[in-house]
Amino acid sequence: MHLDLRINDVDLMDALRVYVDRRLHFALSRFGDRVGLVTVRVFGVRSSRSIGMTCRVSAEFKPFGTVVVEDTDVDLYSAVDRATGRIGHLFGRRLKRARDMRLGRETVRAA
Repeated sequence: MHLDLRINDVDLMDALRVYVDRRLHFALSRFGDRVGLVTVRVFGVRSSRSIGMTCRVSAEFKPFGTVVVEDTDVDLYSAVDRATGRIGHLFGRRLKRARDMRLGRETVRAA
């Protein structure tokens, strides 16, 4: 896994880099070589409805392509936690779906 971290409008570069790296390692390490380039972009959001921080994670998942998740929260670390957790869950779901298709199983979807 190769990590590209881009931070806009944040003064916590070193501490955030270590935190994001640890969270991504926890969420994606079980997928091993299937994980390619992971790009994390952290930036501030200011709109008429809210002010917060957004964490966008884009990750290559071999051979399935790229998966992108984004989460916004007032607390930067909460946004990072949710985005990295969601990317790990998406990888797991896609891998399970591919295994089920390969084994000829029907994928049951909740209605």
